[in-house]
Amino acid sequence: MSEPKAPTPAPGDTYKGWLFKWTNYIKGYQRRWFVLSNGLLSYYRTQSEMGHTCRGTINLATANIAVEDSCNFVISNGGTQTYHLKASSEVERQRWITALELAKAKAFRMQAESDDSGDDSTSPSASQGAGSRNSEVQSTLRTLGSKVEDLSTCNDLIAKHGSALQRSLSELEGIRLGGETSEKIRQVTERATLFRITSNAMINACRDFLALAQAHSKRWQKALQAEREQRVRLEETLEQLAKQHNHLERAFRGATVLPASQSNPAIDSKGSVPGKGDVSDEDEENEFFDACEDVQEFITVPADPKYHRSGSNVSGISSELGMDDGTTSLDEQSLASNPESPQSQEVVPVRKRRTRIPDKPNYSLNLWSIMKNCIGKELSKIPMPVNFNEPLSMLQRLSEDLEYYELLDRGAKCQSSLEQMCYVAAFTVSSYSTTVHRTGKPFNPLLGETFELDRVQESGYRSLCEQVSHHPPAAAHHAISERGWTLRQEIALASKFRGKYLSIMPLGSIHCVFEKSNNHYTWKKVTTTVHNIIVGKLWIDQSGEIDVVNHKTGDRCHLKFAPYSYFSRDVARKVTGVVTDKDGKAHYVLSGTWDEKMECSRVMESSRGGENGADGRQKTVYQTLKAKELWRKTPLPEGAEDMYYFSTLALTLNEPEEGVAPTDSRRRPDQRLMEQGRWEEANAEKQRLEEKQRTVRRERDREANRSTNPAEEALIEDSISDSPLKTEEVEIASEPSETTYKSGHQDNYKPMWFERQIDPMTGDPTHIYRGGYWEAKEQGNWDSCPDIF
Repeated sequence: MSEPKAPTPAPGDTYKGWLFKWTNYIKGYQRRWFVLSNGLLSYYRTQSEMGHTCRGTINLATANIAVEDSCNFVISNGGTQTYHLKASSEVERQRWITALELAKAKAFRMQAESDDSGDDSTSPSASQGAGSRNSEVQSTLRTLGSKVEDLSTCNDLIAKHGSALQRSLSELEGIRLGGETSEKIRQVTERATLFRITSNAMINACRDFLALAQAHSKRWQKALQAEREQRVRLEETLEQLAKQHNHLERAFRGATVLPASQSNPAIDSKGSVPGKGDVSDEDEENEFFDACEDVQEFITVPADPKYHRSGSNVSGISSELGMDDGTTSLDEQSLASNPESPQSQEVVPVRKRRTRIPDKPNYSLNLWSIMKNCIGKELSKIPMPVNFNEPLSMLQRLSEDLEYYELLDRGAKCQSSLEQMCYVAAFTVSSYSTTVHRTGKPFNPLLGETFELDRVQESGYRSLCEQVSHHPPAAAHHAISERGWTLRQEIALASKFRGKYLSIMPLGSIHCVFEKSNNHYTWKKVTTTVHNIIVGKLWIDQSGEIDVVNHKTGDRCHLKFAPYSYFSRDVARKVTGVVTDKDGKAHYVLSGTWDEKMECSRVMESSRGGENGADGRQKTVYQTLKAKELWRKTPLPEGAEDMYYFSTLALTLNEPEEGVAPTDSRRRPDQRLMEQGRWEEANAEKQRLEEKQRTVRRERDREANRSTNPAEEALIEDSISDSPLKTEEVEIASEPSETTYKSGHQDNYKPMWFERQIDPMTGDPTHIYRGGYWEAKEQGNWDSCPDIF
């Protein structure tokens, strides 16, 4: 016997029910409430959402319905909308398929009729009042309601007479032929007649209902279309008004609004551009921060015209940053007058650096292939494949801070410490410009690994980095320029995984010293946040506050990196700041973005404004001269999206060079294999290096504990072997904190080129370059270097 067919929904009915909808590979199928009505299939998370939140809708008039198996089927409109659905049973799936096909046919027919000319029916006159239209609609609805009641009555009668007819037929089958046969036949005939009469009445009522609905459908569709068009026009008008209001408001205020940060620079700032995705209930992985209302404390407005006139009042201004339009900047004057400038020296052939690396392979990453090998292991012992990396080490990324070294060259020529502070602040911001698209993780350096960046011939500076500690991980960096500045830093990274995003907090200070003026600047880095770690497109944000301090003069620049906010009207990745002297008087206002440019404006006068800040205090209004550009990001090379979004400098960092130390990152085999696109070999080589480093560490710890007795030595050996620390592991268990970082290192390792000292400026222990590297390179003497590769 064939399976009985599921009841077929009437063409005009609303059909509702639960179905399972495919969301993504993480969540799989999720239970959703679907509603089929008026040719539209909509879905909600729950039935309670039907009144306010629709998660998605697809028009069946142009949709394609395909059956995959006994319970699964697919609905697609041929564009961006495709629903993969699953019913609880085959019968339930057949009910939905029948309802969808009927709704699709009706929707297609209504769409065809709406495309025809409106000769059959005319739209209401323009002079007709709203009251008459409403009364007509109410009258039609009452008529349709009565017809629906007639249909319901006929349905009850058909069910009643049909049951009676069925009983009569059953009795007729069970009787014997005889005298009562004719009586039974007569009863059956009467039942059949009643059933036929009721059916005819039902058919007539349906015909009247259909005729009435068709007579008014075109008019209602055109009225609905007119309302939709009017709504679109109103929305466009409202949007234009909002833009005009915003423009007028900004024009009234005059310039950029600065953050309330200088009054309390010690306040910590917590912070975290997303890729656009399909607007649906499954795309809820992005983390946004609410916009804070009225948090600005400083406002900049154009200075009074009297400050632009030449005279004694401006005599001291033109010498700083060339702030007047007709004034030559100090940098141009210095370059023209400096006999040691590059223009006056004999041209020396410069080495041609590479401009491309092999394109990034499009390897798919199977998370299960990683996780299945980690079952039962501690989180700190899970090795990460190179698929998450970029072919550069952390030492090379640290050297990328010198991408815009020209800012320090200009600062070294400045006569004013306040002007010099502007260039140092711009250099601080420029170091983040390379991170906006760089979502790949750099290789964690091996203990003792180094990286040199010798650019004396091209740019006048040379730089050296060394991994001075592995527990906690820390790298020391020293750069010196022939143009009068020295940069040094020791950076350790602490990270916090918060589910949807990863926060990376650099620990340690950066020092910059200018030889001519002996100005000594220090600052720290802000927090880097990587969003959509689990699901979605990765994107990076920089947020927090930086205090750049001149320890000689007491000058200070307070910079604020605003965290991205979906609701903010400000430009994304915004950075603002104020340069003040030791007495707290503002001299320059800085503004821009950390991924594009920075500008500065000379402050001529400051006063308290009429607006109150979030804490009830009045905002400070700075009258400034026209802004001048300090720094602008260099465009990425052509095809950078296929080369890990490397900048021009980053493309040259891993280029092989002769004469570098055997511990240099360029000689690291797993990193070189990854750059060449041989990722499987790179993973194998990385595991070999990690195992070699663990062996070396055990030997080093054994040497440090020679004085202990054998039992204690065995105990130490067991503790070391039970908790190996891998170079490229997820080091959650050994996250360095500020206290751990300052208290000391636990590797029993003495760096080759740096020595641990107490920083005279900050009072913290740090590694400072001891010298000897460049002399060893000239002699080619690398005998003392460890074998780490």
